[in-house]
Amino acid sequence: MLKGIIVKNISNSYTVLSEKKLYECIPRGRFRKEKKTPLVGDKCLFDEKNCYILELLERKNELKRPNVANIDICLIVTALKSPRLNTLLLDKEISLAILSNVEPVLCFTKLDLLNENEKKEYEQIKKIYEQIGFKVFENNETSKLKEFLKNKIVVLTGQTGAGKSTLINKLAPHLQVKTNEISLALNRGKHTTRHTEIYDLEGIGLCDTPGFSSLELKEYSKEQIRNSFPEFKKYSCRFNDCMHLKEKECGVKEALLENKIAPSRYENYQKMLSEESK
Repeated sequence: MLKGIIVKNISNSYTVLSEKKLYECIPRGRFRKEKKTPLVGDKCLFDEKNCYILELLERKNELKRPNVANIDICLIVTALKSPRLNTLLLDKEISLAILSNVEPVLCFTKLDLLNENEKKEYEQIKKIYEQIGFKVFENNETSKLKEFLKNKIVVLTGQTGAGKSTLINKLAPHLQVKTNEISLALNRGKHTTRHTEIYDLEGIGLCDTPGFSSLELKEYSKEQIRNSFPEFKKYSCRFNDCMHLKEKECGVKEALLENKIAPSRYENYQKMLSEESK
């Protein structure tokens, strides 16, 4: 019996990495009875002779979308154009990472498609997230990004067509991850990544995942969603359970009026409460 990490999953087949060797394994039948599903990123014990995954070791975290485990950083890849920037989707991705106990890091792509006015708008958007405390990169900052991600397990997530596979090819040209064009009719990308896999990149574990065009947070409560906005925690309210909506003497709403909180973030927070929460 060996210890390893699941680095790839296609259907019910799991690739386990152990001592620099890869093993194609399937989980034991009891996992189904126990309602356990192995995930990419899971550390496990397995039978190397019969290629059975015998036991899943304790997870430090689990990301629901994409469904991966034991992740250090969620690198949220977001296109500024083609497909159009969707800040609501971006803020949902940030909240999902925080609620999953994973550090969100932003990487904006396709800056080369912006005109001068759009570049100025982007600088304002970038400033909003940096002031909150999020790390923000651009997809042409390859060396800087690689240094930051060193010795980390990183999941790339983002809207279909945002440029996740293209970014991986910039970070590791030898991988030659397949990319595809944007559907102009739908203003979104065509799926190129169809499974979840961790690529070894000079000490960085990069996990590319299938893209998506929508994201739901229905399993989380209103209070959890509120707590996933770190900038709100800087301000005191009259009521400890304040949701920052219609309550009186709300420090968050006062900060909003004083331009200390970005209106776009607050508006997306309101939408997330009304659309996604219980």
